[in-house]
Amino acid sequence: MPYGDDATIRRILSHRTWAVVGLSTNSHRAAFGVAAHLQQWGKRIVPVHPKAETVHGERGYASLADIPFPVDVVEVFVNSDLAGDIADQAVRIGAKAVWFQLDVVDRAAYARTTAAGLDMAMDRCAAVTLQRIGMTSAV
Repeated sequence: MPYGDDATIRRILSHRTWAVVGLSTNSHRAAFGVAAHLQQWGKRIVPVHPKAETVHGERGYASLADIPFPVDVVEVFVNSDLAGDIADQAVRIGAKAVWFQLDVVDRAAYARTTAAGLDMAMDRCAAVTLQRIGMTSAV
């Protein structure tokens, strides 16, 4: 069951700068395609991966803490057992929202993140949701 009501989802999708945790140059991974889709919808993507690779023309960073500018949304493409730590890092860097991709579920992380005042979606595909509701980056 996806988490996040329609108003929260729209608010998250209105943000422009998305750190995509787990994004690498591997074009066979879901993060690669979703990040490209986010760019098509006017989002700035920031690859976050231990290799800190440049992906889709955007410089990569090894961790969220290494990003030298504000991030609006942290989108998470890691296993559920690692996702809670990423959500906690998103809170620490001052992100406005966290998005756990399809099949990434951590109910305790959802509770902590929303209690910290961040919007959160969980077990949803941002690309599919953007396509479905047809939002742009404008608020």
